[in-house]
Amino acid sequence: MALYLRENLTFDKAEMIVESVKEGDDSLKTLYMKGIFIQGGVKNANERVYPAREIETAVETLNKQITEGYSVLGEVDHPDDLKINLDRVSHMITHMWMDGANGFGKLKILPTPMGQLVRTMLESGVKLGVSSRGSGNVNDMDGRVSDFEIITVDIVAQPSAPNAYPKAIYEGLQNMKYGNKVLEIAKDAQGNKKVQRYLAEEVKRLITELKL
Repeated sequence: MALYLRENLTFDKAEMIVESVKEGDDSLKTLYMKGIFIQGGVKNANERVYPAREIETAVETLNKQITEGYSVLGEVDHPDDLKINLDRVSHMITHMWMDGANGFGKLKILPTPMGQLVRTMLESGVKLGVSSRGSGNVNDMDGRVSDFEIITVDIVAQPSAPNAYPKAIYEGLQNMKYGNKVLEIAKDAQGNKKVQRYLAEEVKRLITELKL
């Protein structure tokens, strides 16, 4: 039976680059994050080793899904299973590729409520990492992974942090006065620039209060 596997990479370890791209006539630039999504050939913090060939096969499968029109969505933080929860979606993986033994990728921040939170944190200087979510078998002797499949890549806080930034922001906003109202407005008016600016200011204020 395949195991549920997830591997965190910090902003720095993932060599993450945040890009801002103007698309079409939209005055609000689209944010992208790209870098290492999963490391191969080395024993990671979970004592697992992902052979480059396993990652390459998984990357090819995921890219085929994208080419065929399947949207590979990712969330903020990790759920406890492989299911994608639409209310937690913050981004979409646009493509992945191999560079040496590592699987690199690029993801697009979506204008969802959770995507807006990620966007505001990135624009406020918060360093967010990534974490692959997939399944596979692990050799008990040497930790080598086989039959690996990438389900998605999520956005996470630095693994060394005591609390996940996105979770702290989300729960903190819920506890603020009118916080739930802000989230509901964001859901109903994702294309409204005025609402997005208001949400951004509220989250920036929360970041300051939480001292993240």
